[in-house]
Amino acid sequence: MKNLKIYCLLLFGMLCIPNITLAQNEPNNDVVTIDDGFEDLFFEAIKQKSMENYDKAIEALEKGEAIEPENPVVYFELGKNYLAQKKYKDAYDNFEKVTKMDPKNRWAWVGMYDVCYETHDYNAAIPIVEKLVEFKEDYKEDLTSLYMNTQQFDKALDLINELNAKYGKSDKRELYKADILKDAKYQSAEKNNLLDQIKKFPKDESNYIALIYLYSESNQEEKALEVAQKLEKEIPTSDWAQVSLFKFYLNNNDGDNAVKAMNIVFPSKKIDSKIKHRMLNEFLIFSKNNPKYEPDLDRAIAYFDNDKDVDVAKEIAKFYYAKSDWDKAIKYFEMHLKDENDDVETQILLMQAYTEKQQFGVLAKKADDLTQLFPTQPQFYYYAGLANNQLGQFKKAATILESGVDFVVEDEALEINFNIQLGEAYNGLGDAKKKEKYFTKANELIQKQKK
Repeated sequence: MKNLKIYCLLLFGMLCIPNITLAQNEPNNDVVTIDDGFEDLFFEAIKQKSMENYDKAIEALEKGEAIEPENPVVYFELGKNYLAQKKYKDAYDNFEKVTKMDPKNRWAWVGMYDVCYETHDYNAAIPIVEKLVEFKEDYKEDLTSLYMNTQQFDKALDLINELNAKYGKSDKRELYKADILKDAKYQSAEKNNLLDQIKKFPKDESNYIALIYLYSESNQEEKALEVAQKLEKEIPTSDWAQVSLFKFYLNNNDGDNAVKAMNIVFPSKKIDSKIKHRMLNEFLIFSKNNPKYEPDLDRAIAYFDNDKDVDVAKEIAKFYYAKSDWDKAIKYFEMHLKDENDDVETQILLMQAYTEKQQFGVLAKKADDLTQLFPTQPQFYYYAGLANNQLGQFKKAATILESGVDFVVEDEALEINFNIQLGEAYNGLGDAKKKEKYFTKANELIQKQKK
């Protein structure tokens, strides 16, 4: 019987620990000496609870309460059984009785917190967790989440900064902070906090970066520049300083220093690829207005050769294509196609750029080669036919166009263009009947589109 009692006491110790705090030390197993009647009821309750017979466990505990009404262990176990049944008010009331009898009983406070958490009563949870912080400072993490859930962002921000300073940053806290700082009214306090952190920890790069971002977001560009320059001075090897300075160099039309900054950032493994793409786009616009920096743009593209997310040369080509700058569009499309020859979309855009530049000799050769590589792709037959028509090679144009027109499927615009070019080819060959046939068909398709 003695061994059984020891086992039951140890079991009670384990069962008393709330789920949320399993990693913490177990509470004292020093149970008040009890008479035999109470002892039997108590162990019966433990047994029934372990079998998930919560009603029977509660019945035994209530009988035990009649014998030992001042014993906090009874109310603690009642709280646990009611919580398991999701009878939250009864659970809370019993845990609260324990805290009134023994305010230093952390496990009872945890029980109350469990109830508030499961019922999403975050406002009620806050004073409980503030009490738990007195026992264990780890609960400040929970308190931060509670402040966020109750929109007490000023308190949350203060606590986040306190925890960051003491324990270092965490992903969760940084996400919370980012949400808070979307509201401009909290940014001023955070700027002051970051300035203070920079004074205390001048070699911590992250504080400079965060402050530069805040100043930039609030259009305080001069202050952002000051911070970037200070970062460069304190940490000369900082790649992030160059990210910030790059924009200022461009704004001041200082292309030479912008290039230097860009060439530090692009090979850096610290900087996210999205930031690099943004910088490249900004330099692309800058070089369009400052052509002497185009060779630097070409060299910059090489940094993105292994970029799996964005085909940089292609995107630059599209930029120039949209602005009808055909020479540069052709240059960058060709650069992209050196390693991506099977990119049909780019090949078609390149064909159109050759057409716009009236480079029909190049177009004829290129398009003819592509009909061999992509024998079912009608656009390449069309461009080959168009180019040969322009070169006066009407028979070849007609042959190519007639070979390709059968591959046109559900593309009326392309079908119209095929028929126009076939009409041009037979007009050049002096075949008036076929010329009329194809021009008439093209006109019918045009009228159909208008309906």
